[in-house]
Amino acid sequence: MKRTLTVTQLAGLLGAVPVTDAGKDETPDLLHSGWYTTDEVAELLGVDASTLRRWRTSNPVQGPPFVRLTSRVTMYSVPDVQAWLASRRVDPAKAA
Repeated sequence: MKRTLTVTQLAGLLGAVPVTDAGKDETPDLLHSGWYTTDEVAELLGVDASTLRRWRTSNPVQGPPFVRLTSRVTMYSVPDVQAWLASRRVDPAKAA
C-alpha cells in the first residue's frame, strides 16, 4: 500500500520542522492568506453586495466571518469564506 505524506510531515522527516509540530492542524494565517472585499465575495457567491451588508447587520449576524476595518470598509479573509462555504455544503448521499 502506497502512503502519501503531507508537506508538513515530509518537512518534519527531513528535519525542517520539529516532529512534534508535524501532526498539528495549523490555523490560517489571516494576515497573509488573502482578503476579499464585499463586492468580491458577492460576486463569488452570486449574490448582490447589499445581501452581504444585510447579513452583517441582521440579528443574529449571518454570512461569512468579516473584519470591519472602518465604518465603510469591511473585508473577508479567504480561509474564512472557504470554511463558511464548506460548512454549508450539503452532500445528498449523506443527507438521506
